[in-house]
Amino acid sequence: MDKKDMKLTIGHLYPDLLNLYGDRGNIACMMKRCAWRGIEARTVEFNTGDEIDFQDLDIVLLGGGSDREQRIVCKNLLAIQEKFKEYVEDNGVVIAVCGGYQLLGKYYKTEEGTIEGLDLVDIYTEQGEGRLIDNIVLESSVCDMPVVGFENHGGRTFINDNTPFGRVLYGAGNDGESGYEGVIYKNVIGTYLHGPLLPKNPEICDWLIQRALERRYGCAELESLDDSREKAANEYIYNRFVKQ
Repeated sequence: MDKKDMKLTIGHLYPDLLNLYGDRGNIACMMKRCAWRGIEARTVEFNTGDEIDFQDLDIVLLGGGSDREQRIVCKNLLAIQEKFKEYVEDNGVVIAVCGGYQLLGKYYKTEEGTIEGLDLVDIYTEQGEGRLIDNIVLESSVCDMPVVGFENHGGRTFINDNTPFGRVLYGAGNDGESGYEGVIYKNVIGTYLHGPLLPKNPEICDWLIQRALERRYGCAELESLDDSREKAANEYIYNRFVKQ
């Protein structure tokens, strides 16, 4: 199929509440990298109270928010949990950041009570003492470049037997002890990395786009882009925090 005939729809869930760390930058990155390749992409925002049809979506972004905002969003998400679960099990592509990552699991236990999760992935989160705040660098199986970002979370996430998004080279990661960060399940990436994540890590962005195109059209090759600036920035962060 000619790439000019390829179309992707990105669903941004609840940006009115879950956009604490500039998650719109992830949307902008996906849109731009599609446009540079001649792939038609559009973004549909779903705010609280909106009806969501996952059959129309190719990539879903679930961003970060405070515990209070997560509680509000979760009430909306639980109403569509079954269809969201069907989307995930049908290899739907999801990028979930921080609060969105926590909501993927069974629950998030806080001092104020337990926030029920979506149970899309077999993980859970519990509030720990103090916050894990720092730059972070990972080694991930889904890309050749190091994954770089910034973490700021009080929750400690436990991923059971699932595959981690990456091995921590610098920073705290899921719980500050395991040495791993995030989770990968089917075509879902859950992570604590802000920044936003995708502009700093173009290979992760392309992984999401590639998986979405394969799911929609069966086969799709992404042409290479000039990522020299992104690679230079990535290398600077890696050298600063890992190669000291």
